[in-house]
Amino acid sequence: MANVITRNIPNTITSCNLFCGCIASYMAFHCKYELALLFIVLGATFDFFDGMTARLLHVSSPIGKELDSLADDITFGLAPAAIAFSLFKEVHYPDFLLPLSGIMPYTAFLIAVFSALRLAKFNLDERQTSSFIGMPTPANALFWGSLTVGAHNFLVSDHFNALYLFILVVVMSLLLVAELPMFSLKFKDLSWGHNKISYIFLIVSIPLLIIFQLSGFAAVIVWYIILSLLTYKK
Repeated sequence: MANVITRNIPNTITSCNLFCGCIASYMAFHCKYELALLFIVLGATFDFFDGMTARLLHVSSPIGKELDSLADDITFGLAPAAIAFSLFKEVHYPDFLLPLSGIMPYTAFLIAVFSALRLAKFNLDERQTSSFIGMPTPANALFWGSLTVGAHNFLVSDHFNALYLFILVVVMSLLLVAELPMFSLKFKDLSWGHNKISYIFLIVSIPLLIIFQLSGFAAVIVWYIILSLLTYKK
């Protein structure tokens, strides 16, 4: 009985991630961006601990890997796509884009599609056992959530419009599947030598989050991309 419970602990944590992703998507479709970001953050927390728990308990399984990908595409694919979809409903449309105002919101779901592609590539790519090729889906989701919460007034002002939002959707979607090297924040142990880059990232990120508050997540994602490129060695 104890073994059955132990084997299912990681999958239960992954299911909590999926549950948070469903709520985040619902909140996003109803323009409750703060709550959407909150549940994305909670989902990311569960996503971090499910793998760690599986390693500690030595109970990793094929079904856990598949469930993890499915949960991630909801929390970090559909939820940010729903955020962008709702933003398209609020942003300013220049005159030349007005005929497309009813269609453009649906381009937001490119985020969910490319997130699924990124997760499928990750599952098959042996190069990504200890690092990432392309931007991780949690980073993309946190970027969209924090940007919308922290800069909502700017995004819906006349200084921003649907064309810029569409370009941002395309760029962030392509970053998910781009052949760009990025380090992994998952800790194998607590030593400095094995996790030096991760510790540097956290040391710099915490002040950014404090200074910029919620919108700091977007700054942290940009910092993550820059640091990944600067520290990459072929």
